[in-house]
This record gives sequence, structure tokens and C-alpha cells, in this order.
Amino acid sequence: MQGRPDDTPSGPDADSVDSVMPEGEHMTQLHPGVIPSLERPVTEATDLSGHLEVFLDRHADALVGFRRDLHMHPELGFTEYRTTARLVEQLKEAGLEPRVLPKGTGVICDIGPADGPTIALRADIDALPLPDEKDVSYASTVPGISHACGHDVHTTVVLGAGLFLAEQAAKGLLPGRVRLLFQPAEENPGGALDVIAAGGLVGVDRIFGLHCEPRFEVGELGVRPGPITAACDKVFVKVTGPGGHTARPHLTADLVYALAKIVTELPAALSRRVDPRSSLSLVWGRMNAGSVANAIPDQGLAEGTVRCLDDEAWHRAPDLMRSLLDSVAGAYDVEASLEYVRGVPPTVNDSASVQMFRDAGSAVLGHDKVVTAPQSLGGDDFGYYVEAVPGAYGRLGVRTPGMPEYDLHRGDFDVDEGCIPVGVRILVSTVLTALCDVPRATVPDDLESAGA
Repeated sequence: MQGRPDDTPSGPDADSVDSVMPEGEHMTQLHPGVIPSLERPVTEATDLSGHLEVFLDRHADALVGFRRDLHMHPELGFTEYRTTARLVEQLKEAGLEPRVLPKGTGVICDIGPADGPTIALRADIDALPLPDEKDVSYASTVPGISHACGHDVHTTVVLGAGLFLAEQAAKGLLPGRVRLLFQPAEENPGGALDVIAAGGLVGVDRIFGLHCEPRFEVGELGVRPGPITAACDKVFVKVTGPGGHTARPHLTADLVYALAKIVTELPAALSRRVDPRSSLSLVWGRMNAGSVANAIPDQGLAEGTVRCLDDEAWHRAPDLMRSLLDSVAGAYDVEASLEYVRGVPPTVNDSASVQMFRDAGSAVLGHDKVVTAPQSLGGDDFGYYVEAVPGAYGRLGVRTPGMPEYDLHRGDFDVDEGCIPVGVRILVSTVLTALCDVPRATVPDDLESAGA
């Protein structure tokens, strides 16, 4: 397990936790009491910092317990029924009115008045089809499925931020609305489109999200303007032509040779038809043709992925690839067909939203703890949101200081749970910064039909 030899949680806010929060228990039940209120609505992001610390003193253990409960009961995309029920339970207990998405998993929940700007927070709630290899008390109880990408942390952090903001909204302290988007099926991917189709972005001015980053230590926030994750598409090429004996290749299309040329020449040709700063790349993962040494087959297949950090280049990629494929295949007298399967768009962070993230992170962590996040050629369907509204995706440090990295999408991945209150602080500060400063850039009401 990351950062510690046993399953004792790390971080000053979690050192008393020795179990998960039982199903049916609520954070308000575990930590009764009233936080002292201001007498006026928030005008600065720091106005509620003291109140947030009181909240975290009361609720940090319960949040860690909630994360462990999710970790023990992971669910794959569009099957997150238990996770959805647990979220609805907590949100209703806080006096909110959560709305479950039409397919039965995922939640949208509004907090605060509608007469100001609206800021959305997104958390993905699904798990991965990977066995949990950790020896901890809260390891996955579902064979072959685990939270190996930190979505249990994302969900808990957004829930914690939402519960605190709900308390402040009940006292009339929020100068706008916060919308929580608990999204199903990021790993599929495509759950973001379901959220958008359900009206999740209608009226939203900005959107923010955090993703676990094991390369960063707890207490660090990674931000980056512009592209931060890549588009990721799948391509399937089928080549056909007359086969025959290898002793007489001139009487055939010599299909294996032609397929090899396509596999080697197409990536290079594609990369030279777009701005190199777009990082457009075609990488093959599978190639198959023939079954014996002395026979030229009559068909062959190649499969791969196209990744790109630039939205314009991404939109051009399918037509470019079809044109180049025809050119290469034509030289060897074979027929080539292309199936181009769109994945997620690149996630391109809005500069103003990134600055809000940076300012908020600096206020709660210190300037030296807000660092530049590296670009990733991995995909994330957060890109659909920032295609529609301004927003930013940040990286939440989850590694215990001084300890080795445990990479995402591995069965031994875990986090230092001290990252949970840190993430809550970052998101609350970001929301308040945005509510106080955001210019109105609201999505039109007809967005509900987009992406359906």
C-alpha cells in the first residue's frame, strides 16, 4: 500500500479512523453541531476558511470512512447503483434534493440560490475491471474490480466540498449556485455525455474537477492551462487483395508486405499533416495477417489508437487518415478500409479557470505547493464538459511525502488519505473564488439536447 506498511490512514486529519463508515450512517449523525455563521454573503474566497476547518475537524474521519466504503464496493461503469444510493443518502440527509440520472446511476445535485453564477464540480464514480492486490482492511470485496484510478477519492472529495457548501448555503452565505455532478462511466468512457444530456451543464458558468496524481505528494495541486489530457480514438484497418503462393508474389497483392507498409508509413505521414505541437500520434497495438509461412493471405488487420492534444487536429484526424490510407494502399494494389471510432476529446483547460484553481490552491496550500501538471496522452471524458463551458481539470497529490509512486490502473494503487481534506479545501476555495469572480458565460438552455 502506498506510503505506509499497513492500512492505517496517513495525514493529520485521518489518524483516528479504524473502520469504514457503515452503510446507513450519515456524516451529520456522526458529527452533530452548528458551525458559527457569518452575517453577510461571501465576497472573498477566504471568508469561510475558518468555518471549513471546523467542518473538517468534525467530518474528516467520516469522509475517510466513506471513501473506504466505496473502495470496498467498487462498481463498473453504468452499474454504480450502490455508489449512487450512498451519495443520494448523504445528500438528502444534508437537506439537498439530488437527482439520479435516467439510466439509474450518477447524480446531479444543486446547492444554493439560482440568482447568481453557477459553478459545477465533477467527480467520476466508476471503478476498473482490475483485481485489488492490496492487503488492507478496506480492500475490494468484489472479485476482479477495484478503484485503481482513485475515483473513490474524487467522489469523496466532491461530496465533502458539497456538504460544507450546503451548510453555508442554508445560512444564505453563497453568492450563487454550486452543482455537483457525480458522473458514471468515465472509464467506458462516455458518462459525461449522459450528464450533459440530462441537463447537467444547463446554466453552468464554469466547471472544475480533480484527478488523483501519484507523482505529486499530498498537499500539492497540479494545474496547467491549455491541453492537459489527450483525445483518444480507436482505429481498425482492414486490407484485402488476391492471395497466393509466396513463390509467386507478383501474381498476388503481396498483402503482408502492403500491410507492413501501411503500419509503418501511416503514423509518419499523419504526423506531418498537422501542427507538430498537437502531439497527434497513431500507435498500433495489434496486427494480424496469414496463418502459414508459404501462403500470402487475402486479408489482414491492424488496430491502434490515435491520440491528440489539439482539438482542431483531432477533428481533422479521421479524414486525414482515410486520405493517407488510400494513398499508401493504392501503391501496393490492395483495398483498404478504415473504421474510425471516436473516443473522448482532448481536455483543454480554460486559462481563467486555471488561474482560479491556482489562486485557490495557493490560498489553502501555499504558493510553492501549486505546481505545473504534466500533459498526459491518456484520455478523460472531462473534455466533453470543457468543450461546452469554461473549466479546468487539476491534479490532486495523493502520495505520502518521501514514499515511492504507485501508478494508476494497477491493482496495488492506493492513496495517502490525507489527500481527502486537502482536496475538499481546494475545491471549496476554488468554488468560492469562482462564485465571487466569474463572468457570466452560461450555457444556453438548449444544451440539454446536445450530446444525447
